[in-house]
Amino acid sequence: MSFVLIDTPRPHIALVTLNRPERMNAMAFDVMIPLREALEQVRADNDVRVVVLTGAGHGFCSGADLTGAGKVPNVAGLTVTSVARRSMDLLNDVLITLRRMHQPVIAAVNGAAIGGGLCLAVGADIRLAAEDAYFRAAGINNGLTSAELGLSYLLPRAVGASRAFEIMLSGRDVDATEAERIGLVSRAVPGPELLGTCYDLAERIIGYSRVGTELTKRMLWSGMEAAGFESHMQHEGTAQLYVRLTTGNFDEAMRARRDRRPPVYED
Repeated sequence: MSFVLIDTPRPHIALVTLNRPERMNAMAFDVMIPLREALEQVRADNDVRVVVLTGAGHGFCSGADLTGAGKVPNVAGLTVTSVARRSMDLLNDVLITLRRMHQPVIAAVNGAAIGGGLCLAVGADIRLAAEDAYFRAAGINNGLTSAELGLSYLLPRAVGASRAFEIMLSGRDVDATEAERIGLVSRAVPGPELLGTCYDLAERIIGYSRVGTELTKRMLWSGMEAAGFESHMQHEGTAQLYVRLTTGNFDEAMRARRDRRPPVYED
């Protein structure tokens, strides 16, 4: 059985599905290592313009698998401390791979996103949720820290510092209605409509130029990491000039608007 599936539900859209529904797609290494490999495969596929990430069954991802984490590869002869460090690196690599995707990534949060599952969702570029989905930073509930897999970096940037502190320190559930209100997700929609809504959004993004969408994604992430506003504006300006001067996209957009037709971009 494959714990990660890749499908093409519509042209230029890759659907990556965590496929361990009986464990609510928990983060065993048997799931996370194939997920990283699947994301790398999709990242290299130039026919894919947008990626949708979801979970099979009723859960998006329930975080650490407390019944069995699976086998960590290449740790023979290491101490427990070193194995733990390698294990964390393997999980961190999944989030880093998400960030490095050329394509925009939409998380279709179909159910519970707990602990590392919340981290996966927040690591995506865009999040949409089913109305019965919920989110929990669960480490604090288990006597650990809720700061894992970049969550203490990403969550404040998604919902603001005070809300992030409160969610991560309380370990409480955030339902889809609240998640939409505070900006944790863009929209909450009825469960049966979730994937279709994600695909419609993906098709809108696909209608724009590849270089425009990829650089917009890069500039948004760069802006959240920028040392200062003015230096980031320089990066934005460089990216904008690059697209304007090295492609015909702007001229094509103007022609299409004049001709009352969708633009056809070559770059």
